Amino acid sequence: MTITLNDCRALDERDTLRPLRDHFVLPDGVIYLDGNSLGVLPKNAASRVAEVITKEWGQDLIRAWNSAGWFDLPQRLGDKIALLIGAGPGEVVVTDSTSVNLYKVLSAALNIADQDAPGKKTIVSERSNFPTDLYIAEGLCRERGYQLQLVEAEGILPALNQDAAVLMLTHVNYRTGAMHDMAALTAAAHAAGCLAVWDLAHSAGAVPVDLRGAQADFAVGCSYKYLNGGPGAPAFVWVNPAHADRFHQPLSGWWGHAAPFEFTPDYRPAPGITRYLCGTQPILSLAALECGLDVFGAAQVFGGMPALRAKSLALTDLFITLVEERCDSHGLGLATPRNHSQRGSQVCLTRKEGAYAIVQALIARGVIGDFRAGDGAGHVDILRFGFTPLYIRFEDVWQAVEHLKQVLETAEWKRSEFNQKHAVT
Repeated sequence: MTITLNDCRALDERDTLRPLRDHFVLPDGVIYLDGNSLGVLPKNAASRVAEVITKEWGQDLIRAWNSAGWFDLPQRLGDKIALLIGAGPGEVVVTDSTSVNLYKVLSAALNIADQDAPGKKTIVSERSNFPTDLYIAEGLCRERGYQLQLVEAEGILPALNQDAAVLMLTHVNYRTGAMHDMAALTAAAHAAGCLAVWDLAHSAGAVPVDLRGAQADFAVGCSYKYLNGGPGAPAFVWVNPAHADRFHQPLSGWWGHAAPFEFTPDYRPAPGITRYLCGTQPILSLAALECGLDVFGAAQVFGGMPALRAKSLALTDLFITLVEERCDSHGLGLATPRNHSQRGSQVCLTRKEGAYAIVQALIARGVIGDFRAGDGAGHVDILRFGFTPLYIRFEDVWQAVEHLKQVLETAEWKRSEFNQKHAVT
C-alpha cells in the first residue's frame, strides 16, 4: 500500500519523542538531513555561551575556573557522554579532536602490544574507514615500525591473525551507514591476542553503544554530529579501566599531570582517564556542547536511547521504502544495510551519474544532505542522508523524498550551478 503524506503526519502525531524537537533551532523551509555531519543548534546554546562570555569570563575572570566549574568540565561532560556509550563514571573525558584523541589511544594501544605481544606488528582496519583514522594510523606505523593492513568488511575476521596487534574500526561506517557488531569483533580481536580501538563518531547519540559490555579497549568520538555540540566541538576519549594506568599517552601536557598546579619540571601522569587530557581546554566550546548533551538528559523521560534508536530505525525504514516506491526508475542504489542490526542512523544512496549535483539541487530546495565521492577502489559516489531522531519528523522524510523525485524527474540536477564543486561537499 502506498504511503501518503497524511500517513507520515499521523506517525508524527503518535511520536512520543516529538517534544524533543522543541529543544532545537530549526530554520523555516529547511529539512535538515545532515546531522551526521553537523548537528543543529540547541535553543539554549547561544544564551549559555553568552553567559560564559559576559558573566563568567567578563565578570568572574580567572576566578571562573573555580567559581563556574570550568576546570572539571572535561570530566563532567565526559560523564554525560558515558551514559550514552556504555561507559562508567570517571571513564570518559571531553578534549581535543577525534584525530588527536585517536593518536593518543592508538599510541597507548601500541605500547601495550609492544609489551604484551612484541612480535605482532600490524594494525588492521577497514579500507573504507574514515580517512583521518587511517592517516593517524599510517603515521604511527611509520614511527613505530608497524604496518597498516586495510581490508573490506568481510576481510576483517581473516585479518585477525598472528601478526595483528590492534583492530581499529569505526563503529558506523561514514560512507554507507553500515554498523559493525562491536561485541563480536572485539571478542574476535581478543581471541587473536589483539586490542580493539573503536571510533564512535557516527554512533554516539544515534545508536545504543555498550563499550563495557563489549569489553572494548579504547574508544574515541566527536561531539558535533548527533550530540549537537557545534562546529569543531571537542571530541571525547574512553579507555578501558584495565588499561588506563598502564601507559601515559604521548601528548603529555600539563592538564594530564597528576598535580598540574604544582608546576613541577617532570611529568607525572594523572590516574585514570584524566591523563588523556593535554592542554588548556576550550571553555566556550565545552559550554555549548553541554547544551547538546543536556537534551539527552531530557530524552530520558521519553525512553532514552532505546526510544531514540526505535525512531531512528523507523525514519530510515520509511526513507528507504519511499525512495524505492517513488524514485525506482532513476538509477538509485542502496548502500545502507536493510538489516536493523547492521544499520546506523543514516541512509546512503548510490548513483553512477550526477550524485553531487543531485545533492546540490536538493540543498537549493532546502533539503540538506551531503555527498561523498567514490574512491576509485570500487566505492561509488554516495548521496548521504542522516536522520537524527531528536528533531527529524516523519513528514520531513516524505517531503525530502518528494523533492528528490522532482529533482530526478525534471533533470533539475543537470543545471550548471549544481555541477560546480564547492570546497565542502
